[in-house]
Amino acid sequence: MADNPTAPRGARTPWQVTRSVWYAMFMREAISRTMADRMGWFWMIFEPVAMVAIMIGIRSFISGGRLVVNAPFIPWMIAGLMGFFLVREGMMRGMGAIDGNRALFAYRQVQPVDAVLTRNFLEGMLRTFIFLIFIVGGLMLGQEMYPDNAISVMAAWLSLWSLGLGLGLVTSVASTLVPEVGRVVRMISLPLLIISGVILPLNSLPHWLLEYLMLNPIPHGLETLRLGFFEKYHVVQGTSMLYFWLFTLSLIAIGLLMHLRFIDRLKAS
Repeated sequence: MADNPTAPRGARTPWQVTRSVWYAMFMREAISRTMADRMGWFWMIFEPVAMVAIMIGIRSFISGGRLVVNAPFIPWMIAGLMGFFLVREGMMRGMGAIDGNRALFAYRQVQPVDAVLTRNFLEGMLRTFIFLIFIVGGLMLGQEMYPDNAISVMAAWLSLWSLGLGLGLVTSVASTLVPEVGRVVRMISLPLLIISGVILPLNSLPHWLLEYLMLNPIPHGLETLRLGFFEKYHVVQGTSMLYFWLFTLSLIAIGLLMHLRFIDRLKAS
């Protein structure tokens, strides 16, 4: 049965056109991301490896392993880093999606939002593959990287992926219309890594401070991801996936509305 029986014979439906656009843009992004730079794969893997190595060195001085309740420190940190990088890259890559695909907007079938969606999907696929490499590598080195609840891990991973999409949709419009926004977002990347509980647990912080830090949705997703790996892990007080998803869906809705509202300016800027 045809997708649209009222369409002229041989004509493609809007959904078929959209799928073709997404596929073409995805392949373009994939080739550019993985083959244009010979060191691309190296840096994607080296960054988290270097971060883990640095934190292991710091751990030897501060006994960081004893700060995490019912979870080995290195797998706990790897899960946090991978989840954070998934969100961060979704946000950062989204900012450059419109400028990177501006030449394609000459075709009326291609919209700015398509560039953000396909770039976020590709980044999520790459980060998932790298995470699997870390899990396999950790198991081969004797680390406790096998998840106790694989379904919970996958759900939390997809949740963090969705948060990265929402941030990418919003920042792609904001940074295109106001370039200074992009600079601010890049500046807060490192502080966000620290206050999200990626490398050091938040449980040791005072309750009054924790209340403010938990307004950030990222710790909610990271703690749920870690709980999937270590079923006896004590998550940070106040962790709520309901709050996480309310925040994420609101971001996605706002991002899509911004793309719809400023579509002409995004194509022309």
